[in-house]
Amino acid sequence: MNFKSYPDRDMMMIGLADRIATQLREAIRNDGHATLSVPGGTTPGPIFDTLSDIDLEWDKVAVLLNDERWVDEDSPRSNTRLIRERLLTGRAAAATLVPLYANAPRPEDKMDELAAGIAPHLPISVLLLGMGADMHTASLFPGADRLEEALSDDAPIVLAMRAETAGEPRITLSAPVLRDAMHIHILITGAEKRAAIEAAQFLPETQAPVRAVLKNATVHWAE
Repeated sequence: MNFKSYPDRDMMMIGLADRIATQLREAIRNDGHATLSVPGGTTPGPIFDTLSDIDLEWDKVAVLLNDERWVDEDSPRSNTRLIRERLLTGRAAAATLVPLYANAPRPEDKMDELAAGIAPHLPISVLLLGMGADMHTASLFPGADRLEEALSDDAPIVLAMRAETAGEPRITLSAPVLRDAMHIHILITGAEKRAAIEAAQFLPETQAPVRAVLKNATVHWAE
């Protein structure tokens, strides 16, 4: 784990957006295309705002969520809705959104279809993750019903996930898909999450799922 601290959150958001853009350009230059995987939630919003106005070949970028709540896109709880509003605007509107939700009563009904859509865009070029104080990342929650399967080396691309603290059923990229990303960034703020990610290095992945991606990750932190 590479740990990078910043004097304040504004500097962190601007610096990380610039680093992500540089890595996307590198992937496009080397491979002709790039995949950017991002979290939902409000914390990365300023990064999305900056990225959306950066000049790069967005038409060669596929954007994929780390995870999604199983809710319609018109729900305020939808991560898809968030990235459409904050990231896929301006210059970044030319990027391709790879779906992580489909209209069905249960996520299990659409796993194969969604995985087939994601597969051509793997491995992920640049992965941006968040982390909860419980040390979950994406929808890999401690105590989740299929966590051990999602952490296994032969896990499928995506899994349905349910956890007491998660609210709605979720769909999440599995640990191997996250771990195989070319560049991994974890964005956290505040003393509580700093302490959590430091503790995660010494805990089993079932207790601290974020540990599954820590080895090759850069953690970006500001108070």
